[in-house]
Amino acid sequence: MGHQKEDLINELTELIDGVSGLPECRSVSKRMYSNLVRRVKLLSPLVEDLKDSDGVEVGDDVVHGLELLRIALISGLKLLKSVNEGSKILQALQIKNISSRFLNVTEQIEDALSHIPYNKLDLSEEVREQIELVHAQFKRAKGKMESPDEQLEKDLALAHSEQYPDPMIFKRLSEKLHLRTINDLKKESLAIHDMVISSGGDPEECFETIAYLLRKLKDCAMTENPELDALEGDKSLIKHRSPVIPDDFRCPISLELMKDPVIVSTGQTYERSCIQKWLDAGHKTCPKTQQTLLHTALTPNYVLKSLIALWCENNGVELPKKQGTCRNKRSGAGGSDCDRAAIDALLQKLANGNPEQQRAAAGELRLLAKRNADNRVCIAGAGAIPLLVELLSSSDSRTQEHAVTALLNLSINEGNKGTIVNAGAIPDIVDVLRNGSMEARENAAATLFSLSVVDENKVAIGAAGAIPALIDLLCHGTPRGKKDAATAIFNLSIYQGNKVRAVRAGIVPPLVRLLKDPGGGMMDEALAILAILASHQEGKAAIAQSEPLPVLVEVIRTGSPRNRENAAAILWSLCTGDVQSLKIVRELGAGEVLKELSENGTDRAKRKAGSVLELLQRVDPVESTLD
Repeated sequence: MGHQKEDLINELTELIDGVSGLPECRSVSKRMYSNLVRRVKLLSPLVEDLKDSDGVEVGDDVVHGLELLRIALISGLKLLKSVNEGSKILQALQIKNISSRFLNVTEQIEDALSHIPYNKLDLSEEVREQIELVHAQFKRAKGKMESPDEQLEKDLALAHSEQYPDPMIFKRLSEKLHLRTINDLKKESLAIHDMVISSGGDPEECFETIAYLLRKLKDCAMTENPELDALEGDKSLIKHRSPVIPDDFRCPISLELMKDPVIVSTGQTYERSCIQKWLDAGHKTCPKTQQTLLHTALTPNYVLKSLIALWCENNGVELPKKQGTCRNKRSGAGGSDCDRAAIDALLQKLANGNPEQQRAAAGELRLLAKRNADNRVCIAGAGAIPLLVELLSSSDSRTQEHAVTALLNLSINEGNKGTIVNAGAIPDIVDVLRNGSMEARENAAATLFSLSVVDENKVAIGAAGAIPALIDLLCHGTPRGKKDAATAIFNLSIYQGNKVRAVRAGIVPPLVRLLKDPGGGMMDEALAILAILASHQEGKAAIAQSEPLPVLVEVIRTGSPRNRENAAAILWSLCTGDVQSLKIVRELGAGEVLKELSENGTDRAKRKAGSVLELLQRVDPVESTLD
């Protein structure tokens, strides 16, 4: 139950941080968006206090309440992201539906807060009062639908019902929707394009209305900024002749309007079919620049594709036919903007291609999996994961790097974690961690961290021998590699068996060395891992042998709040039942800094500092008696 609680709290922390890190909303949903973000931020002290009560066991009812809150916050974060990244015009047209979704999330969070038995939690009085206030805010917001903007509704109705709408309507809409500049409208165009693609090629019924409003708002922006109109060219001439295709929209090979633009390693863009024929013919240079290609991966140029679509629409040119989108995916997968036919072709190269084709295909899948959530679902659904796992054993270092990084990007999707593990990836990822290039080792460590979010994977990863290899990366890696290794070790060490493995593999001395090197940038991670290891008897003994007391006292004196807290927790573990350590702590003059920490630190730091002070007070009378 303890591990389940820790994992839940870690997930809740990530979700609240995710909400807190969202940018300001600039759409008609701004008030609902801002209210939800503000209220969710106020839940942070609850999670922090739960983190502080690290040793306190909790019952099923507490775990149930926290699980409900986790589910509600996932829904909330998903809604907030969709509002922030989606089409502003669509939001305005569907504002009632969006209001209903915000209301539903509010009710979910309120229900979750109602199921948490606060009297069974070790919460400070201040935090309890704040959570009661937040809960009351969610209760008041239940059932209260956002008041409609009558002027906005009227303008939207008039805009597409009248034959010659008043230009002031579009001026008001541009202000309300925050679509005032050409840059705003380009972003809106991309959002609309993504919306159409994610529908699997079947656009929303209101798409024609959206496209019409986008054109009118663009005209409005041109009217307000005539100098932009000059840049667009003389529109009156277009009516009397065929539109000239901008050079940037033509493939440098075929000189035709591009349908599926892709970027090569030199940064040049080509039509996919044209550049693929060039590469298949054995060429290794960029046709336009004649530079040697560093690799043959092709990255979809989604921005240019959207601009081409908008240009075609504005100039009455038939849109280039889209290739088959990922519509025949396995059940459970939503719409995606990935091209299933292209992905199947990449998988054929992974399975049957020569080494160079395998390297290029793995590289392209790596980039596609990084781009967005839909691609991750689509690529996994097409059966890529077992093929990528096979390439982890490739003798080509670059192919190996692409394969492990593609798996890292795919593992961001929760459903893909199980598929990766079931494909037998863990031993191969550990082998890459031991023997791969530095980039491959770094990404292997990050992949293991991602997979270790699932509890049973912590056991399997530890049993596969990952911890000694992670320790080696922690000691000898690049700054990024050290961070990746430390993050993975921290997460794995939540499982008791891995604490023992880490200690026996010699993790403690390098961690203490990192503590003694404040310029190395790894103090935060080292303290966090040592605080976990100190809770185990073997870990405590190993830490004591490394003589860390002086540096721990110095961290308590000068460190950040979180580092002071972890240092106090380690100090408390070392001093409990060890009179010699208490004597050293007293000789180091720690009493004063511990007293200050017990008054001004975090709640957990206060408790740990207070406990060490009590131990110091007990040891004094004992010594006096012996004297």
